[in-house]
Amino acid sequence: MNLLTREDLKLLLKRSKGLCVSIYISTYRTGKETRQNLIRFKNLIKEAENHLQAAGIHASEVQKMLEPGQKLLQDELFWSNQSDGLAVFISSDTFRHYRLPFGFEELVVVTDRFHIKPLLPLFSQEGRFYILVVSQNAIRLLLGTHYSVSEVALENLPKSLAEALKYDTFKKQLQSFTGGPSRTGKRGAIFYGAGIEDNKEHIHQYFQQIDKGLHDLLKEERAPLVFAGVEYLFPIYKEANTYPHLIDKEIPGNPDLLSAKELHDKVWTIVQPIFLKSQNDAAAQYKELAGTGQASDDIKLIIPAAYQGRVELLFVSLDIQQWGKFDSSQNKVHLHPKAEPDDEDLSDLAAIHTLLNQGAVYAVKPEKIPNNLPIAAIFRY
Repeated sequence: MNLLTREDLKLLLKRSKGLCVSIYISTYRTGKETRQNLIRFKNLIKEAENHLQAAGIHASEVQKMLEPGQKLLQDELFWSNQSDGLAVFISSDTFRHYRLPFGFEELVVVTDRFHIKPLLPLFSQEGRFYILVVSQNAIRLLLGTHYSVSEVALENLPKSLAEALKYDTFKKQLQSFTGGPSRTGKRGAIFYGAGIEDNKEHIHQYFQQIDKGLHDLLKEERAPLVFAGVEYLFPIYKEANTYPHLIDKEIPGNPDLLSAKELHDKVWTIVQPIFLKSQNDAAAQYKELAGTGQASDDIKLIIPAAYQGRVELLFVSLDIQQWGKFDSSQNKVHLHPKAEPDDEDLSDLAAIHTLLNQGAVYAVKPEKIPNNLPIAAIFRY
């Protein structure tokens, strides 16, 4: 699975030359249905082609622009290794695709910027969490949402503790006993005890490498990170960790005995109360500040504030669009009851700029927004 970061979001929001094509599709992970992924994407590419030609783009230019998407159709390995959803972005100077841990309604949007509103749940405060899975045999990073979990590719890092330590005495200095049956019917080794102090410094150094890799990957993240591994490793990892959102409660035991789904379910019981408390605290803070000038539900005030980086916290409804235009040179918002040519969803715009300026966004149902409003914000100043 490709990890979509805030840095990627910034790149997608940069103005491209000419029209931009955004494609969203739910995908099958395994089984015979994976063939449907390719067929449905082919149909969406054809739909994008029709949109571009209807916009007056010459057929030869359309074919040149969509060529990366056509080449992707030939990559059988890509289509046989999907997550729950796929987002593809194409312009004359951009081609990006992301395999993501939740599905989408099939959608093709052709306009003067990439359409990213379907991605907002991935960046909202209750959108995702990470699981760092550490065993002697493997190091994995899982990205979870409420309903799904996928593995994130880790580059330039040793794949296991044994590989990282690179000496034979590691296994000899660790005693093991046979654990319970795994899901495959085999019995797994759980390591503990003697020799840990001798290896602690080496393990700490390795965890520093992991932390550095995660820092580069998650440098603008606020999502919780939960550690899964045998008990003696977690205190060592906490010493090496610099990620500010590491949860102080781990999943103990040998994680090799658990599937990704089992790990997800265990971690969800840890992070769900954190998400709920964070959202409830944010709603209470908004109600406390309402009427003071430090909070507002007026989109004409919220849009300029978000653009200027003044929004600390934003509640926004994914189900309600507020069409209009924002003139950044005049700092003016023009609202329209229905979408007019060149309009954009201004609630989407507010969420985007809040995220880009390190604010927190709760992309939720309208009934979860304070006072059942379409949008609400707390300002930094």
